[in-house]
Amino acid sequence: MKVPELIQFSWWQRWSRTGARVQAALRLEHWFPHVPMALAVGLLGALSVLETLPSLAKVFPELQVITPTTSLTQVPLLSALGTVPELVAGIVLLIMAFGLLFRSRFSWVITLLLAAVTLALLVHQFGWTWNGMMVFNVAILLALLIFRNHFARSSVAAGSLFAVVSVLLLMSYAVFGAYVLGAGFSPKINNLVTALYFSVVTMSTVGYGDIVPKSEDARLFVVSIILLGITVFATSISAVIVPLVSGRMQRLLLGEKKSRRRNHYLLVGDNALAQNTYRALRERHLPVLVLLPHRPENLWMEEADLMIGDPADPEVLRQAGALQALGVLALRSDDSENAFIVLAAKDLGIDGKTVASVDEVRNLARLRKTGVDLVIAPQVLGGRVLIQSLSGQSFAGEEILSGMFGEEARA
Repeated sequence: MKVPELIQFSWWQRWSRTGARVQAALRLEHWFPHVPMALAVGLLGALSVLETLPSLAKVFPELQVITPTTSLTQVPLLSALGTVPELVAGIVLLIMAFGLLFRSRFSWVITLLLAAVTLALLVHQFGWTWNGMMVFNVAILLALLIFRNHFARSSVAAGSLFAVVSVLLLMSYAVFGAYVLGAGFSPKINNLVTALYFSVVTMSTVGYGDIVPKSEDARLFVVSIILLGITVFATSISAVIVPLVSGRMQRLLLGEKKSRRRNHYLLVGDNALAQNTYRALRERHLPVLVLLPHRPENLWMEEADLMIGDPADPEVLRQAGALQALGVLALRSDDSENAFIVLAAKDLGIDGKTVASVDEVRNLARLRKTGVDLVIAPQVLGGRVLIQSLSGQSFAGEEILSGMFGEEARA
């Protein structure tokens, strides 16, 4: 059957439709790009850690000779800890890889910064001599920038990850600093257990007073961990609580979140025609989003394919991705509601096709005045197919459609 000129797609729409079909068939939205990115970042972190192990084995004997002192100028830290920044960056990258699985915006930002730091360390160590590690690092940086819009979630999981990483880094800084500057305290801090005790007591603002900083470096160090402790703990708590509260408030006040779909079909309707159309699109692996003013009692679509909102509101259509949709299908039982939906879609200036169903034949001409691309009248179409079948004629889709827009439209 020849496809009428009315509903033919342009080459770009056909290409987008094919891409959408492939994307839906592979279910890319469920694993791409966050899963490959998480694996790549985890691999980069593991390689960074493994690369520092040989050098770290030489560093341990030097660390053992570091004794508590009163000033940092008396400790050869830079020579002893040359590989520690790369080791820490690798460990944090491993942790951030889990955050990328949840599409966390925080994990994306930290990963981007650490990938840049790791690249800078490689350049400092090897110069601009391109090797496999540097190429892999640059590829991850470019991928993070290209897919930045896919990592925009602020969730409780991301907040918890931020809290754990922040507290661990702060505790490491406090314990190691207290031990190195142990001679500047009264009594002196001579072991890591005492350094841990002093760090926890100080950051919790308990301050028993049994260990007191005496040297200037020790006092400045205590000031730094007090300020950092208050900041990190307050930020960590807010990172966990704020996404939880804001998510609930957003669902309460604003309803469903904005759809991020592209190259999909936006279907409006809760009748048999809409349900059959939805099933047919899904069988062909075409992405579809159902927009309804109210949640149906019995879900006939997947939960992820449902959005609640006023379909005649241009802003709601925008949030449903109408501007990026291949078509807006107004299949409600009320002809006037379908007309308003088409008018709202045309008001947005969508590039996709607009389709509307009509139950009353006398409304065909009125609905066409909205500028709709295709009007489907199930009653008229069914009657014509029946008459042609009974009379032995072949089914001619273009002739039926032209008849619908001709004789009935003028009735």
